[in-house]
Formats: sequence, C-alpha cells, structure tokens
Amino acid sequence: MSNEKPLKLAILWHMHQPNYQEPGSARLVLPWVRFHATKDYLDMLLLPGRYENLKVTFNLVPALIDQLQLYTDGGTDPHLELSRIAAGELTPEQKREILGSFFSANLTHMIEPHDRYFELYRKCGGNSGQPVLSELFTTEEMRDLQVWSNLVWVDPMFREEEPVKALFDQDRHFSEEQKHALLDWQIDLIGRVVPAHKDLYTQGRVDISFTPYYHPILPLLCDTRVALEAMPNMELPGRSFRHPEDAEAQIRMSIQKFESIFGTQMTGMWPSEGSVSEEVADLLIKMGVKWIATDEEILHYSFRKSGMDHQANPIHTVYEYGPGLKLFFRDHALSDRIGFVYSGWDADRAVSDFIGHLKRIRSLYLDRIDQTVVPVILDGENAWEYFPDDGHEFLSELYRHLSEDPQIETVTMSEAAADIEPRQLKALFAGSWINHNFRIWIGHSEDNEAWDLLAEARDTLVEFEANNPDFSRERIEAAWKQVYIAEGSDWCWWYGDEHRDSGNEQFDCIFRRHLVSIYEILGLDTPFRLLRPIYQAGPGLKAIPPDALLTPEIDGRLTHFYEWSGAGYFDCLRAGGAMHRVDNCISKIHFGFDYQRFHIRLDFLNKNSLKLIESPLFEFVFFTPEPRHLVIDVSGGRTNGSADGQHEFCLGEILELAVERKWLWPQEHGPLGLTVTLRDGQSILESWPENEPIRLDVAEKDKEMFWST
Repeated sequence: MSNEKPLKLAILWHMHQPNYQEPGSARLVLPWVRFHATKDYLDMLLLPGRYENLKVTFNLVPALIDQLQLYTDGGTDPHLELSRIAAGELTPEQKREILGSFFSANLTHMIEPHDRYFELYRKCGGNSGQPVLSELFTTEEMRDLQVWSNLVWVDPMFREEEPVKALFDQDRHFSEEQKHALLDWQIDLIGRVVPAHKDLYTQGRVDISFTPYYHPILPLLCDTRVALEAMPNMELPGRSFRHPEDAEAQIRMSIQKFESIFGTQMTGMWPSEGSVSEEVADLLIKMGVKWIATDEEILHYSFRKSGMDHQANPIHTVYEYGPGLKLFFRDHALSDRIGFVYSGWDADRAVSDFIGHLKRIRSLYLDRIDQTVVPVILDGENAWEYFPDDGHEFLSELYRHLSEDPQIETVTMSEAAADIEPRQLKALFAGSWINHNFRIWIGHSEDNEAWDLLAEARDTLVEFEANNPDFSRERIEAAWKQVYIAEGSDWCWWYGDEHRDSGNEQFDCIFRRHLVSIYEILGLDTPFRLLRPIYQAGPGLKAIPPDALLTPEIDGRLTHFYEWSGAGYFDCLRAGGAMHRVDNCISKIHFGFDYQRFHIRLDFLNKNSLKLIESPLFEFVFFTPEPRHLVIDVSGGRTNGSADGQHEFCLGEILELAVERKWLWPQEHGPLGLTVTLRDGQSILESWPENEPIRLDVAEKDKEMFWST
C-alpha cells in the first residue's frame, strides 16, 4: 500500500574550491584545497559507507581534482612553504607572515578547543587586529604554531592515525621531525581522495557527478544577455560575451575527465551554482548528459514561463526538458537548514527537525509516493567548520536515522532519474540557485569590468591564433586554459556589493593574474587595465602621501638622513596579499616630487636576492590621463641609466628613479596612480600595491598644499 512506501531522498554534496594554481607553476596561491582535503574530501566520502542502505551523491569539480593531483606531484602553497621552514631559521618577515595568517580557522570550533593553539592565538592579540612583535615569539612557539595551523584541519575521522594522534596528545613542544611527518602525512592523505572515490563508485556504494571543468556560469558563457530574463533592467558589460563553444568545451573536458578516472560515461551534472538556461539545456542534451539539478525557485519561474499550473505540479519529483534531460529542483529550505541553521543546534535536535520535515513532506505525497523524490543539495565542505567536531555528530546521527527509518529511502540522483517517470517541463527559466538570477556574477560595475577584460583577452587570443598559425600549439593551449580558468564563477562571486571581506582583494588579484598570463604566454604587452584592481572598496592599506617637496640625489643609496624626508610611502610588508611570497624583494616604496621631477625609491628586504633572478625587470605604471609605462632592465648587472631626458635611475643598496613631470603630464601636474612590479622576464614575481594603486595629486607649481601632523 502507498502509505507504507518510503519517501525517496536524494542528497548531493558539492565539493569545490577555486583554481588557485599560479599560471605556469606548481604553486597554489592559497592553501584551501590542501586544508579541505584533510578535513572534508575523504571523510565526507567514507562516512556514509558506515551505514547500511545509505546512498549519497558526490559532485566534484575537475579543477579541484587537478589541484589535488598537483599536491601529490610535489606542488606547494605559501602556507605549506612557511610551514616547512625550520622555526629557528625563520626571518622576521616570515615570522610576521606566519603570525598574520596561521590563525585562519574557526575560533569557536577549531582554535579555542586546543589549549596550545588558543594560547598562541591570545598571545598574538586574538582578533584585536593590532600588530604584534614577532620577536616576542620563541622558536618553540613558532614551531608549535606551524604544527597547529595544519593539525586543526585534520578531520576527526583521521585523528587516530599517526603521526596525528601523537601530536594531538602531545599538544606542544613539537620537533622539526614531527612537523615534517605531519606535512608528509597531509600529502599522503590527499593522494587517497580520488582513488577512494573511484573505489566506492565502482562498488556502487556512492554516485559521482561532475561540474563543468573550471566551474563557469554556463548560461553567461553562452550569452551574457540571458541575465536580462530575470532582471530586464540590468546594466550589462560593454562587450557582449557570447561563446557557447566555451560552454561546450567546459562540459566536454568534464566528461572526458570523468571517463579517464572512472572508466564509465558521466550521467549527471550539477551546473556551477545551479545555473541553467534553455540554451545550456540544449547543449547538455547534445553532449549526452542525462540529468542536472538547480533550485526550486527556477522551477516556479519555469512554470510561469511555460504557462503551467504550479499547484498541479509538485516540486519534489523529476522533470524532463526536451528529449531526455532530467531535472531535479533542490528543496531550498531543507538544503539551507543543513548549510546555515543546524550548526548552532544540538545534533539530536537538528536531526529530529530534519526528519520531521521529511515526514511532513511524505504525508503530502502519499497518493503519488512512487513519483516523489526530495532533492537536498548543498556545499559539502564549508559548513562543517561551524559545527562542533566538524559536523561528525550531526552527520552520524542523520545518516543513522536515514538508514534505519522505514519511511525514508535514500537514493542517488542517477537512480531517481532512471526510476521516476518524469513530468514534462515546457520551458526553462534562466537563473541560478541564488535568487533565481545571475546578479552575483554580472551587472555590478566591477562584475562588468571583469567580463569586459575577459572578453578582451579572449578576443586577443582568437586573433593571435588566426594570425600566427605556426605559433607553438602547446602555448596556444596553455593560453586557452587560462581563458577557461578565468571563466570560472569564483572570481565574480567576489566582485560587486554582495560579498565584502578580506577575500575580495585576493580573488581580484588571482583573476587578473590569469588574464595577464594569457598575454605573457603569447608574448604580448599586458594592457594597463589589467594592472589596475577591479575591486574598489576599501583597500587594506592606504599609501601615506608626501608632506613636503624633495629632491634626492639619484645615486642608489641614502646619501644623508634627510634625503627622503617628507616622502610618501607604501609598506609592502604590512600590505601582504594573495601574491605575497616568502621571498619578496621589495619591502617599501617611497615617492615624492619637486618642481621638475617625480621621484621613486624602492627599499629591498635583501638586495642580493635580485642576483638570483635571471632577467630582473622593474616595471612602473603611471596612471595619468595618458597612462605611461616604464620598464627598467637591470639584468646583466646594469645599475644605472637614463632615456631621452625622461627618466634617470640608479640601483645600489636601494633603487632610485626620477621621472620628468612633463613626461607624465603635458601641463606638468595632475592626478597620478602608481604601481610597481618586479618581473623575471615576462613572469611577474611581485606587484605593488595588489589592490588600489598608490594615488595622489601633484599640484601645479607654487600651489602645493601639504598636510602633516
């Protein structure tokens, strides 16, 4: 009888991190892939296997798999590099970097429960934001911090493994050998992630789906004008972006990656951010994808677009668009309760609430229970650090109840797509899982500028490829890879007004770095626009403006104590940033002017490090009404020079540069923005500032007004 049949529940965990790989290297600029690998990717897979009859779907992003492989092949990241340095050999700058970044973990659940880590956190000033002297920390304390900043990201499932168990038991006074054993264990665990997915998928114990390769918003790749369907008055980018061939390439690469790992055809896909459109659906049908999923709000608006009665058509079932593409529409409320509500509840109460909602849904569908499925789809990694014990108690209780309750049957997405007779959906509304639109990724001036820069870079590559048929195919393919990476959704997620925190500047920098690499690979000049930040809200560190006129001697040294007195400056060490490396050369930028020239001075952490650079170039970009670009080549031991009376430089203990004001502005005064970049040939080593350029106004002669305290 129908009142005895169980309600089908299809859970999908989406596993994703942005592509952090520095172009052309084995280095990831942020450590989150490594951290989440040790905390989420393996335990989330293995935990359901402890419960009989429990079925779950895991959605993976191919670019995430590539980054996991990068680590097992010897890749690194700044946090890992700093962790591997012997604590007794850390420079003051490296200590400051560690103290500023090694407490990146949830305070309540990842720092406070561990006595030594919390002790170091409090000594470092807690969340006061006030700088602390690195000299106050002993070598032993720095080593303990190196260990704990990695140790807390180990999932509870693996804390009985060695050397992890011994380190938790010991708590402090770690040795260098123990530290390196932990870091080596991390890499070993990362190497287990993909094989474990393959094993359980082959055994039929879990289902696996993929997202398009670099996590792009497929409808916007097909045509940015599709955003107008949900928001007709949206202001779109100046350059129309319509490249369904890129969307097809991202899907095709994903399908090929799936087949190379699992040896079978990929059947299902969670489109990035649940973003869909009719053009995308047609493309997925063409590519042989059997099912996709998005949010229930998309279904409501699709009903309206189709002229279908929403009351006669339930949310909790399978729909079909066109010939053969099955669609699931996530239960928005239930999915968000796991992701955003239950972390603050006791596990028993949270599980009882979730099961209660499922029972109420079941009671509504008793007359058509065979055709009912409740899709619960959410991020499978980021929520758990807000739960006690990384969510293990909640998930264990949830899985136990789901596996034992006769009124609930967990199924995979592929099983539901194959077994449930679908309802035909006449039209598909274009939107994402967030507010059924694309507002997060397009429409704001920052988003639109990012799309324009992407379109410009892509057009440049297409034109270059057409005009240079004999150019290296390997380099052309490398440039296309950067285009596809830059099409990912993660970059525009951080532009606009929706998400504002410390990540904005970092992701802006990473996005522009991928676009810059396209020009570098092709041997073309980088457009000035790519050297300016897109993100415009509140840089973390402002430059200090000059408070006097100055005329230094351009001799590469501090000639006398007051030579640069009154200069403005930008402190690179305090600024840090996403591209900040352990081995930065430039420590501070000084700047000022007199009536004829604008002066720049670069201080170095260790000038000898320049000798290790094969082809060192200093690039200065002056953002004036007619931007100026100056490259100083100091390779081969060159230490001084001038050009056409426009500039003069000398490299000694410091680098001093004087630029004629009449070269910057015909009227010899005006607004100025300044960035400084150190290159090794075409490769960027460091660029300052990483957010807003240094900005100041150079007043007309005899009209200067300086403010000083």
